Amino acid sequence: MGPPIVIAISIMWLPVALLFLGKGEAKGTGFATAATGLLTLIGAILQAAVFKDGVVAGLLFVHGLFYCCVAFALLTGLEDLRSVGNVALTTALVSAIYMVLFYTGGPVLEGGKQLIAKSNYLAFACAGYAALTFMVWGNAFGRFPAKALAWSLIVWVVVGLWIPGFWLMASGTLPF
Repeated sequence: MGPPIVIAISIMWLPVALLFLGKGEAKGTGFATAATGLLTLIGAILQAAVFKDGVVAGLLFVHGLFYCCVAFALLTGLEDLRSVGNVALTTALVSAIYMVLFYTGGPVLEGGKQLIAKSNYLAFACAGYAALTFMVWGNAFGRFPAKALAWSLIVWVVVGLWIPGFWLMASGTLPF
């Protein structure tokens, strides 16, 4: 379930990046962002209910809600983006926590069982997601330039979405 959702998220990231570079308009980008947010939330529900994976579902939920907030801002022409920035900050902190959990594998329970498998690639990806959403937070408060955020999004479309998504679908494993 994860790879198609991760690839689909690029339908939001790349258009938002291009919008920040002056190549697009807010309402069309807002619709794509809303659709991506809704799909991500549905994917999170399926990941939890069908695939019994509350860990990845939690990460998808947070990002899906963030995408919906971005969509609202774009669709309504919201001028003060600090509320979106605050949601981005929360998303960044959650992504940072996930980074630590994926890097360490989470706590060891009785009997030596771990609920979260150690994954260097997922830790790396979550570090990137945290960095991006920290950048969104900074941009919303006028402390990080939109152009730098745009190029960061473009790089992470490839590194954080397409590479792991397509690699996982093609090989059944993550890149590292």
